[in-house]
Amino acid sequence: MTRTDTPPAWDERTQLTTFLDYTRDTASTKCEGVSAEGARTAPLPGSPLMTISGLINHLRWVEYYWFQVVFLGEEDEGPWTEEDPDREMRIAVDIPLPELLREYTEQAARYRELVAAHDLGTQAERTIRDGRHVDLRWILHHLIEETARHNGHLDILRELIDGTTGV
Repeated sequence: MTRTDTPPAWDERTQLTTFLDYTRDTASTKCEGVSAEGARTAPLPGSPLMTISGLINHLRWVEYYWFQVVFLGEEDEGPWTEEDPDREMRIAVDIPLPELLREYTEQAARYRELVAAHDLGTQAERTIRDGRHVDLRWILHHLIEETARHNGHLDILRELIDGTTGV
């Protein structure tokens, strides 16, 4: 996998989609070579749900929520519940990491098509917590920020689990 954060063109859409793809690819790269046990390990005592598998599944479901539920207005069929709002992280340890990565990659391809089919200024069907409608541009910025932040978590987990750094 070749990762680059340098877009092939300088228009806003290309810059945003290049950065989102870069952060997605970085998350996947950070998982290369991790053992099945390592992917399920939660090495931070205060964060029992913080596993590599949990973070990859979380990233997958975060994109689902923002693109399908908020932007398109579809019903929320995510794995979370009111009783277990972090369920996507909890159930991930029962799913092989290669399967989680495959689902994340396949979903990203579908969302690339969704983004390509809409103007960046298109407003989301659903409102966010404060009652405002964000646009697709904001969603892309948010997903870049969220994925990049969790890439930092993946760095820490990977180093604690098997000493791997610099990926």
